[in-house]
Amino acid sequence: MIPIRPKRFRRARPTDVSASKARHGAARLGSACLLLASLAGASLAQAQTAGSAPAKSDSLTWNGITLYGIVDVGLSYETHGAPVNDYFPAGIENIIQKNSNHSVTAVTPNNLSQSRIGLSGNEPIGGDWAGVFRVETYFNPQSGDISDALKSLVQNNGRAAATQTTNVDSSIAGQLFGVAYAGFSSPTVGSFTFGRQLTTLADGISKYDPLYASNAFSLIGFSGTTAGGGVTEDRRLDQAVKYVGQYDWAHIGALYQFGGSRGSTNTAYQFAVGGEFAGLSVDAYYAKKYDAVSVSALSAGQVGELTATGTPPMLGSLAGSGLSVSNSLSGTVSDNTTYGIMGLYALDGWKFFGGYEHITFANPTDPYSAGQDIIGGYKLAFVNNTAYTSEKVLQVYWAGLRYAVTPQFDLGAAYYGYKQNSYATGADTGCSSNVAGSCSGTESAVGLLADYHFSKRFDGYVGGLWTSVAGGLSNGYLLNTSTISTTIGVRYKF
Repeated sequence: MIPIRPKRFRRARPTDVSASKARHGAARLGSACLLLASLAGASLAQAQTAGSAPAKSDSLTWNGITLYGIVDVGLSYETHGAPVNDYFPAGIENIIQKNSNHSVTAVTPNNLSQSRIGLSGNEPIGGDWAGVFRVETYFNPQSGDISDALKSLVQNNGRAAATQTTNVDSSIAGQLFGVAYAGFSSPTVGSFTFGRQLTTLADGISKYDPLYASNAFSLIGFSGTTAGGGVTEDRRLDQAVKYVGQYDWAHIGALYQFGGSRGSTNTAYQFAVGGEFAGLSVDAYYAKKYDAVSVSALSAGQVGELTATGTPPMLGSLAGSGLSVSNSLSGTVSDNTTYGIMGLYALDGWKFFGGYEHITFANPTDPYSAGQDIIGGYKLAFVNNTAYTSEKVLQVYWAGLRYAVTPQFDLGAAYYGYKQNSYATGADTGCSSNVAGSCSGTESAVGLLADYHFSKRFDGYVGGLWTSVAGGLSNGYLLNTSTISTTIGVRYKF
């Protein structure tokens, strides 16, 4: 964990068609990949050092306030997916999903980094202390829209899986500022910040994922389950107080989310402790989140119930509460407990990464009701508070490496895995098939990435991600339980 230094920005390092169709799709990107490789070779001699911080003379800083941004866009081919969505942050699914039923070729956003425009500030206030702030707006460069995963979901309300476009939950839900905080920072004491912030767990995933927690190449980057302690909406938290500090070889972190309600409703807390020694860095994490919400599009039956004449029985006295097909979703609520350990070892241009998380899902102590407001101004029209009568346990693990071929050119590879217990009750107790989503199951993924920096601000990348699901994690899928997504793109940072 590193104290915030807003004047410097480090380069972010950061799922059935025939086999012939898959080969044809890969061939579409082949020539583009060769072009990138030839450009990389031609530019090798004069390219600047990757990751070097912008010089003060050309930084966009005025009176301690810095303007910065990222634009990341590329071309992707997926063997089994759903049509691109203008609002979902990754554009396409990248990993196998229930509605993945045909090949997709598309211009895709935010493959290696989330595109953004931001402002940060650093104002000395005495001693080595400074007042700091940061605000960031996230957007999709292929469409020009503000990134909004929950809008991708409501757009698919009532649609059969086979006719859906890409729609996946996320903590990026059309907010004007996806991150917005202010506070105090000291190189010797650490930073204290207040507002909407990335969680301590999310900081760990960014540091310890060999493929930079990217949308296009990493399972734990595309899916915020790991960074959110079980639910992707909790990768970033509102009303959060966060501390990050480094003392010689040791680093620590903590976060607390105020619920703005009674008792523990919608609160969270996280802790991290670790250290660095002789090229080795290790951190351990603990997180607790009350009323974690995982949402999905409304089924055709739910849309019919919501739009029927009169008030649906489950909505009771909520007539006139503003629920509509255009702002409502179905949600599962849980209290989640997470612990994990992550590490990396650096040696002679090589970096080796690994991590493990154990996440337990339990029924909420303070259940939500239909009509509940959630992030981005959306609402829960249908709520499941009893999904985990028998607790669900999800284990997440990964290992990979990164090699700096030159100061400008990196290669990376990683394996990711999910393992879910059987938390089914009744006749399905102990099941391991795909008869129910509560049966035990697994998901596996392999990602590959090559990233070349033509200059300190501009890089090009190419890679792919294979994912496959089995058992309960494949429940409800349309024929296909695996996919390969390949992507080539460019990224500009300022």
